[in-house]
Amino acid sequence: MPPRTVTFRAATAAAVIALGATLLAASPQAGAAAAEPAPVTDYCQGQCDDILPPGENGNATLVEILGNKAFGTHPAHSDDQLDRYNGLVAGHTGLTDQKLTEFFNDASFGVPKDQVESVTSPRDDVTITRDKASGVPHIKGTTRYGTEFGAGFAAGQDRLWLMDLFRHIGRGELTSFAGGALANQGLEQQFWPQAPYTEADLEAQVEYIRTHEGARGEQAMADAQAYVDGINAYRDKSKNGRYFPGEYVLTGKIDAITNVGEIQPFKLTDLISIASVVGGQFGGGGGGEVTAALSLLAAQQKYGVAEGTRVWESFRQREDPEAVLTVHDGTSFPYAGKPDKARGTALPDSGSVTAEPLIHDRTGSAGTDRKTPVKAPAALKKAQGIYDDGVIPEGSLPGSGSGAQRRGMSNALLVSGEHTASGNPVAVFGPQTGYFAPQLMMLQELQGPGISARGVSFAGVGMYIQMGRGQDYAWSATSAAQDITDTYAVDLCEPDGSTPTKDSTHYLYRGTCTAMETLERTNSWTPTVADSTAKGSYRMQVRRTDYGIVTHRATVGGKPVAYTSLRSTYRHEADSIIGFQMLNDPSYVTDAASFQQAASHIDYAFNWFYADSRTAAFYNSGMNPVRAADVDPALPVRAERAYEWQGYDPAANTAAYTPFAEHPHSSGQDYYISWNNKQAKGYAAAGFGLSAVHRGDLLDQRVSKLVEQGGVTRASLTRAMAEAAVTDLRGEQLLPELLKVIRSQPVTDPELNSAVQQLESWRAAGSQRRESSPGSHAYTHADAVRIMDAWWPKLVEAEFRPGLGDDLYGALTAGLATDESPAASHGPSGEHSGSAFQYGWWGFVDKDLRQVLGRPVKGPLARTYCGGGDASACRDALLASLKQAVAEPATAVYPGDDNCKAGEQWCTDSIVHRPLGGIAQKAIHWQNRPTYQQVVEFPAHR
Repeated sequence: MPPRTVTFRAATAAAVIALGATLLAASPQAGAAAAEPAPVTDYCQGQCDDILPPGENGNATLVEILGNKAFGTHPAHSDDQLDRYNGLVAGHTGLTDQKLTEFFNDASFGVPKDQVESVTSPRDDVTITRDKASGVPHIKGTTRYGTEFGAGFAAGQDRLWLMDLFRHIGRGELTSFAGGALANQGLEQQFWPQAPYTEADLEAQVEYIRTHEGARGEQAMADAQAYVDGINAYRDKSKNGRYFPGEYVLTGKIDAITNVGEIQPFKLTDLISIASVVGGQFGGGGGGEVTAALSLLAAQQKYGVAEGTRVWESFRQREDPEAVLTVHDGTSFPYAGKPDKARGTALPDSGSVTAEPLIHDRTGSAGTDRKTPVKAPAALKKAQGIYDDGVIPEGSLPGSGSGAQRRGMSNALLVSGEHTASGNPVAVFGPQTGYFAPQLMMLQELQGPGISARGVSFAGVGMYIQMGRGQDYAWSATSAAQDITDTYAVDLCEPDGSTPTKDSTHYLYRGTCTAMETLERTNSWTPTVADSTAKGSYRMQVRRTDYGIVTHRATVGGKPVAYTSLRSTYRHEADSIIGFQMLNDPSYVTDAASFQQAASHIDYAFNWFYADSRTAAFYNSGMNPVRAADVDPALPVRAERAYEWQGYDPAANTAAYTPFAEHPHSSGQDYYISWNNKQAKGYAAAGFGLSAVHRGDLLDQRVSKLVEQGGVTRASLTRAMAEAAVTDLRGEQLLPELLKVIRSQPVTDPELNSAVQQLESWRAAGSQRRESSPGSHAYTHADAVRIMDAWWPKLVEAEFRPGLGDDLYGALTAGLATDESPAASHGPSGEHSGSAFQYGWWGFVDKDLRQVLGRPVKGPLARTYCGGGDASACRDALLASLKQAVAEPATAVYPGDDNCKAGEQWCTDSIVHRPLGGIAQKAIHWQNRPTYQQVVEFPAHR
């Protein structure tokens, strides 16, 4: 049994007993109505707001889809939050508390009688009331079962097609379900190997929660079953009533004329599949040790082992003393640091690494984008080919697509009451989860026995609010990405004792030659109205070991090994349900300390933030494995018992985990910011990029200034967020140093001098990527922005490549991309995705230029690269790269795509809500901002 569970039971035994005696008794499977619950007091008193564009309604009938394609019409509440979200770009400068609801929803509990749009009662123990303003479901149950049934029913009303998509993505069956578009092939090939399961594996995870988490675990699975029952009730009603999502017709699942066909029933195991996609995307951390090893080898080959290691460590920056921190009071939380003398490291032999093949037995269009359109009925012509580029175009889901980095999203700004105008904490926070139509999350309010909250839940796992507000508190999260995934080098063997090769399918586990388990998915597809991809099929195959999933093969010291990826949350995709249950329980969360305890029961790697009328607080969650002494978590390690996680049991993938006190946490600090930056001193970075310049600096500098001034309000904190959201990190943080080097001598080339002056003017104006006027679709400093977009990749290469050499430069950029501007032509996050400036060489450039300028640098690079350390040569390199950038036309910088013509700068940056169904949305102004966002200030407490 994991220590996390033991701690929970010891600390909360009385609460669990009480829970079992009350909530379980209040979960009838029949629909008998219970007494009306006591009225809920809303302690936010109108000071809680939220927003989730484009709109709550994510289902569209076939008629509504065809209307959208033919006339641009939208179903009710499918786009009514879009303009308010977009309007903050222009409206934030004059924002007041009174104007907040011009840009956000009123997130108060309940619906005033004159604002009720509809009331549905799918059972007699629950009502779903939707408000006129946004159509958000306010679910109120008189029994626990009824409440959760209503949540499932409302999820069906708002996200049925989306939930179906994501259960098939999680199961590795997307192409068979939605079509063989090349992007669909890529998506399932990227996701399924991260969490491959058999049906028995999924069922075991359900049973594990039910049997290992006491009364709360039993209640969680009862709640989940009620939720699934509600989904299936809506599925049946909509199918029989012919108002089901039209995508089922367009993908050939149901005949529009005869209604013949089926929407497959949902099961509890589908929720595990969906949780694996959501948690893996936004709550993972670590991994990538093979790529790290290859860059280390490249450094050692260039400089020798000792110097190469020193150079590599200076780029790896596990503990950069200049990195912006969430806990900035000096408190240290040591974890996953570099050992003084590492044991068990398993670096591959040079040139021996090969990726484990995933795809086998391709037929037809597999691996291609070949189309053979079907002859569509005339009535469906307008919707033909809506999925030809995939149900989720490549790269638009965070962490997916070519060159994808570890996902890391979301931001948070909190100020303690000591520094606010009211004396109560103020918070502006939310998750960045990409932009889709409909969104991956849905807004809802849940009120029932043991549940009282409003906020968002990921569609398909919405039994509880995952981020939102309770009666007198609010909470949110950012992706943390601490190291909960390790790479092991397993020695290969042959069962007959013969000499193994890299292709061997047996490995040594604690001295025994053991067969790898083979997991497979065979998918096939034929063209439909929605997806014209020609008929095809393939088989996906992964090998599973007791040390995780095989990702690569190599030799180590001449002997063949398989590199495996072991994630602590594998086989525990939905265990976090216990923490979410606690966060929704008003009897459990009563203050910052109880919130932190609830958050500690969430196994994925997240930074959790909390605010009530008295306290702002923070807690970093995650199943942080306790590693063997002196193992280096940044590199592959030998798969031997001496180097395993402490207490490791492969049967259920359990181990010893770090206790509550060792996770970064804080309560009552003057302010908190998070934008996927480093959490605290000592908490080692799990990958490259947490350095001296980070997008978290855009928040930290603004919030610290507000705190210094005092009198912070909801509006002023929102303004700080909104200003950072349209600011170019390179312009604000790095352009001053670049200009300092360039202006060290007169710029005699008139064209270059003009470009430098444009950059200086842009920097003086705030380095913003913002329209000259609302709707102009042209930036105020358009030329300067274009120059920076063209220059940055060139200047990084000019600064570092000559000194590092081609091989090492290539290996380091494979671990961390050089740029992530909002422009579609840059970076790994995908075009039109909003989130920007997380991944890049910002910190490397900053440290290197300060070294050139002779300024103090804490945690410097091992060598100075720009111009070989000579200021004049550095200046020449920067000017030469700038000259190339100036000469590059806008049509080359912004080459155009399906949404924009070549050269359209604003459009290239713009956010496009990628349609996951048949309804498209207009593009909006770029903002580097949470998708769902809350602005909260509680004036009172229970």
